[in-house]
Amino acid sequence: MSDNEHYVTVEVKSRYLPDQSPDEGKFAFAYHITISNKGSQQVQLLNRYWLITDGNGKKTEVHGPGVIGQQPFLATGASFEYTSGVILETPLGSMQGHYEMRATDGTLFDASIKVFSLVVPKLVN
Repeated sequence: MSDNEHYVTVEVKSRYLPDQSPDEGKFAFAYHITISNKGSQQVQLLNRYWLITDGNGKKTEVHGPGVIGQQPFLATGASFEYTSGVILETPLGSMQGHYEMRATDGTLFDASIKVFSLVVPKLVN
């Protein structure tokens, strides 16, 4: 974004959860999100949108209000962190999406979530 008024970054760390993947053909992953408001106005996360793609190319869209039951406000310079999860039918896949945000001045904008991988360790040599 050219102006710094509505500047939000999203960092993601994902991990495989072998203890929560007991069923054959089901692979559980956790992802930890850090949303940082680097803009000049307070913002609120209103909605989320995810595009989840498994190793077979099957795509699932998920959208709805907030994250983990919250629609957090982030003051300038503040961050919000949460952990959530997803179950895939393949040992690898990816996620990407965005958060719909509203700034103090009422402007709506999307904070992009770049594509990230979901991979069972030692799957690829």
